[in-house]
Amino acid sequence: MDLRRVVVTGIGALTPIGNNAGAFWQGLTNGVSGAAPITKFNPEKFRTKFACEVKGFEVADFIDRKEARKMDPFTQYALVVSEEALKDSGINTEKINLDRAGVIWGSGIGGLKTFQEEVIGFARGDGTPRFNPFFIPKMIVDLSSGFISIRYGFRGPNFVTVSACASATNAIVDAFTYIRIGKIDVAIAGGSEAAVTEAGIGGFNAMKALSERNNSPATASRPFDKDRDGFVLGEGAGALILEEYEHAKARGARIYAELTGGGMSSDAYHITAPHPEGLGALNVMKNALDDAGITPQEVDYINVHGTSTPLGDISETQAIQRVFGKHAYNLNISSTKSMTGHLLGAAGAIEAIASVLAIKHQLVPPTINHFTDDEAFDPKLNFTFNKAQERKVNVVLSNTFGFGGHNFSIIFRKLQE
Repeated sequence: MDLRRVVVTGIGALTPIGNNAGAFWQGLTNGVSGAAPITKFNPEKFRTKFACEVKGFEVADFIDRKEARKMDPFTQYALVVSEEALKDSGINTEKINLDRAGVIWGSGIGGLKTFQEEVIGFARGDGTPRFNPFFIPKMIVDLSSGFISIRYGFRGPNFVTVSACASATNAIVDAFTYIRIGKIDVAIAGGSEAAVTEAGIGGFNAMKALSERNNSPATASRPFDKDRDGFVLGEGAGALILEEYEHAKARGARIYAELTGGGMSSDAYHITAPHPEGLGALNVMKNALDDAGITPQEVDYINVHGTSTPLGDISETQAIQRVFGKHAYNLNISSTKSMTGHLLGAAGAIEAIASVLAIKHQLVPPTINHFTDDEAFDPKLNFTFNKAQERKVNVVLSNTFGFGGHNFSIIFRKLQE
């Protein structure tokens, strides 16, 4: 069948380093760290006492307080970035076929704050069940896409993907596919997460997944550094407006980039650890390249998963070298998680936005917090350490991997008329 072209016409971001897409990009290119001591609860008794929180966000600036009380923060975040992205796209919802407009969202955990509060409230009571009537709707992950769909009247496909830290990229790939095969013309796709809670920090601490660099939070997320000791938990959301190319062109839309391919794979190895040889990462990047019809030599920049964990950074880098061969030395590689922390199910969305903005501005954001070389990494690879680099950026590949062995890669390309 003839596959339709898919382009990005709008973006929206709410992140630990900027509360809209412009501020997010400025934070990235200036090498700003979003990590700081936790303010959402008292972390004194936790091994990790810091996170990458969203800062200065007042939900009442965006959503009526009465409505906001029906939503967990992860859904509030989803609505805020969707509105920004839709406005950015210039789409007039009265002039498109809403039956052919979808919402495909991603979240790895969903309403963790709501679940924690309701269970604690019950446990502290006398055993009488007194639960908020919105407990279940606030908690379940699909209400994020549901609220977005209701707000804008989008009557096409409407669901949430759950594939741990790959959830948002999973959602983007699904939306891309629906547009590509002609099921819909427009989609709001992305992801949101709000897991900086006692349960979130405590749970990841129990797994020994988080950095415990409490004496220097701003330098704790250090992908590819010899002294990396785990990831920094982040929160926020990102949204992209994906649109069929002819549909976008007909309304005179500004186009950021073309989404040309998506790959999927599974490690089939372990519930939390990556495949030791990076097999899943290798396969997903190959699948994305094949899907896009792009050779490895055409890729200019890889926005890596790069979480700052001892094993994950190594396996991903090994996979890159096996897929790209000698061309790996011509690439820019960077982990924007060094600045944003790890937004779990929302990570792929803000990293997709970083990728399209790298194409727009012809600038690669850095991997900050590099202090000590690790002999596990080839010194000839360009990890874009500590400072953004100008270069020709026509093609960007973005990786996201999740617990359970879920792997997704997407490829953006500068628009070719």
